[in-house]
Amino acid sequence: MIPFSVLDLSPINQGSDAAQAFQNSKELAQHAERLGYQRYWLAEHHNMPGIASAATSVVIGHIAAHTSTIRVGAGGIMLPNHSPLVIAEQFGTLESLFPGRIDLGLGRAPGSDQRTARALRRNMGDSADSFPQDVVELLDYFKEAIPYQAVRAVPGAGLKVPVWLLGSSLYSAQMAAELGLPFAFASHFAPGFMQSAIEIYRTRFKPSETLARPHVMLGLNVFAADSDDEARRLFTSLQQQFVNLVRGVPGQLAPPLDHIDDFWRPDEKAHIERSLSCSVVGSPDTVARGLQVFIDDTGADELMITAQMYDHAARLRSFGIVSEVRASLRNNVKL
Repeated sequence: MIPFSVLDLSPINQGSDAAQAFQNSKELAQHAERLGYQRYWLAEHHNMPGIASAATSVVIGHIAAHTSTIRVGAGGIMLPNHSPLVIAEQFGTLESLFPGRIDLGLGRAPGSDQRTARALRRNMGDSADSFPQDVVELLDYFKEAIPYQAVRAVPGAGLKVPVWLLGSSLYSAQMAAELGLPFAFASHFAPGFMQSAIEIYRTRFKPSETLARPHVMLGLNVFAADSDDEARRLFTSLQQQFVNLVRGVPGQLAPPLDHIDDFWRPDEKAHIERSLSCSVVGSPDTVARGLQVFIDDTGADELMITAQMYDHAARLRSFGIVSEVRASLRNNVKL
């Protein structure tokens, strides 16, 4: 069976705060560990009132400290916001504290609007265009240091922290293939290029010291509940979040709605349904069928399950249902 993993943005619910979001993330990570999920990743976003994981490496340390076996990492660190050396030191520190459990996923987008990106890294320059060079520099910092090396990551050198490339287009797929790195595609919110990116990555993959064969992880929204109607109702919190982003008024995660069509316009509905088309929403039987179809259609090597739910208890229950139905799935079929 292919591994299932968890992507968490530490959502801040309406009427709540970041402290409660971090408590919820800790409980979800512990729950996921007990259920046998492979890894627990957190994502870097900035200036987003409903997302608490901006200081991603700090939150990773919090989660890793309250778990014992599950891999914990970034899905991802937006490298244009940082110098490669700083990230090497941060994740070298995490790997030193929690050996054998830390992952580093790298993204090319800023994870914010342009004004916020400038505030994060005052000298923006061509930071996105330098992404390939920054990735290679970061990989070099994790190698064994050589005599008289002028700049070293301390800690970091020699720790060989697993590095993934993340993307929602073809760019990172080509780069991951060239460097022989595992690849994670953001199909949970940008599915348009998913199949093309998978094909490019697999056909162009070059084996490396760290990875002998291509490994594709795909993001998937999964909202599972005891009934289809209840799962669809829980899903409306994520739909509202995306509508608010489109409207330019991002906010905290809203409670679910009984009638989502009263909230959005027809054009907004069409756009959000395209963006969230890689979603499985329903009862255990519905979720089992949806997961099987997605695995068969993509040949994914791993799924990164995410669920932006307002109700924390329902979120825990959803990941429990996914774990239960996973045992009934056929093994994935490589395309």
